[in-house]
Amino acid sequence: MNPKVEVSVIVPVYNEEGNIAKLDGEIKAAVGKITRSFEVIYVNDGSADNTLQELKGLDSVTIVSLNRNYGQATALDAGFRACRGDFIVTLDGDGQNDPADITLLLEKLKKENLDVVAGWRKNRKDSRRINILTHIGRWMRRLLISDIVHDTGCTLRVYTKEATECLDIGGEMHRYILAILKWKGFRIGEVVVNHRPRLNGKSKYNCTKAVRGFIDLVYIWFIQKYSQRPIHLFGYLSLVSFFFGFLSLFWTVYGKLAWGLSLNRNGWSLVSAFLLLAGIMLFSFGIIIDLLINIKFNTSKHEKRYRVREAIRK
Repeated sequence: MNPKVEVSVIVPVYNEEGNIAKLDGEIKAAVGKITRSFEVIYVNDGSADNTLQELKGLDSVTIVSLNRNYGQATALDAGFRACRGDFIVTLDGDGQNDPADITLLLEKLKKENLDVVAGWRKNRKDSRRINILTHIGRWMRRLLISDIVHDTGCTLRVYTKEATECLDIGGEMHRYILAILKWKGFRIGEVVVNHRPRLNGKSKYNCTKAVRGFIDLVYIWFIQKYSQRPIHLFGYLSLVSFFFGFLSLFWTVYGKLAWGLSLNRNGWSLVSAFLLLAGIMLFSFGIIIDLLINIKFNTSKHEKRYRVREAIRK
């Protein structure tokens, strides 16, 4: 029988050679002041350098090594599945998150009876390019999903076990974990945390990830507004299409009766046919998607999108 664990620390790492040993010592020193019952889980996200070898040289850690590079969201998901603690801490493996701030986050979570406490890197030590992309992303999140958290990209967070058990994330969805949990009714807080400059390696955040993040943002917007009844969204669109289709059809018939215009040479007749067919298709899509979501929620089991190559508990 596995001993009870109070705090689990999950660290996703990808090509973080040179940052591992120092960070591991800081994590164990910080969490050791809070409790003696803790575990540290490193999720190696398909690193191509010596990160895995450095991880295997650590003592008293759990290593989950993924088969290839899937991205931070999937690495976090793998860590959530492997942890045993009542409270789950996540932080980046690049050393920019300060493990000393874990105490602040955990104290706030317990004191205010929250489900998640997120770090806010108020004074970020990143390049101007990353800061610009971050500000654009924050504006888009506030516009589409009314996100009031200052820093959704900060990995340094503390969760309750119940909060992580309801998550199923991939792609760039780690940036929208808080939005998903808020939508599910969990209580969320934030604390200003220290952000340190990177000492080794380089940032993995780029314009490509920003674009993928925007696509996931649109998905989150749809899930929050229409996941219960997606037919409402497609129903609205179909009604708009029907309205303009009938308006175009009326104008076509009026042109035939008033001016004797030929129906087969009138472009409005084609527009009418297109809009009316589009209205039927949109409404049909709404019904089909509604049925598929009901089937997923009622019958499907959690489907893994990744394969763990090895799991080492030391």
